[in-house]
Amino acid sequence: MHYDIHGLTAPDAPTIILSSGLGGSGSYWAPQIAALGERYRLITYDHTGCGKTGGTVPEDGGIRAMADDVLTIADALELERFDFIGHALGGLMALDIALRQPGRISKQVLINAWSKADPHSGRCFDVRIELLEKSGIPAFVKAQPLFLYPAIFMAENPERMAAEEAHAIAHFQGKTNILRRIAALRAFDVDAQLASIETPTLLIATRDDLLVPYSRSQRLAEGLPNATLHLSDFGGHAVNVTYPDAFNQTVLDFLS
Repeated sequence: MHYDIHGLTAPDAPTIILSSGLGGSGSYWAPQIAALGERYRLITYDHTGCGKTGGTVPEDGGIRAMADDVLTIADALELERFDFIGHALGGLMALDIALRQPGRISKQVLINAWSKADPHSGRCFDVRIELLEKSGIPAFVKAQPLFLYPAIFMAENPERMAAEEAHAIAHFQGKTNILRRIAALRAFDVDAQLASIETPTLLIATRDDLLVPYSRSQRLAEGLPNATLHLSDFGGHAVNVTYPDAFNQTVLDFLS
């Protein structure tokens, strides 16, 4: 596993592991590093098969196999407890860890996550798979911002969109890996187990998320016994990128 350490460097500093979504890159968290790094040691990492981490997600491993990668890093750093921030797929890993190792995560922030995928998200996955299978990697990558960002953000940042597209094509994680990761997202279902997860949880969701209906976060808020829901009107799926200052402050207020 490739991981990077940011912010405070002391081994006994309060530590946050940050896990991105389907893209799987640790660099996704760049808008959070400066603000959160003033108070915490931050661990970002590339998921299996993504970025600088090799391998491929096991065919039948699901979210548990990806969550095991987080625990591998935590064990390597000798972290008995840590805070965790997970975006979408990363948030699902947090729920899996909380069920298998209660208390290992001190506090968790789940961004546009779910306990069970909504049929609408399944429709979005179907579209993305069809693009990949029938039109190829460039078409798959070109559509990606539509599921991440609000229209106005894309319109106001054309150079960024072009740069992200070029980078994503050049560093594509591979067809097999992405299809297995999507399958894991679709198969994940801990809806009936939410009441047993007592980890203090901040749920961040946006009403304009095209990929994940905010009702999924509302369901998490209903089912988790120690959860707070922060619902915004704007920001899209990648709200930590589109509104980083507000996002960072909300997270710091919760963790501190």
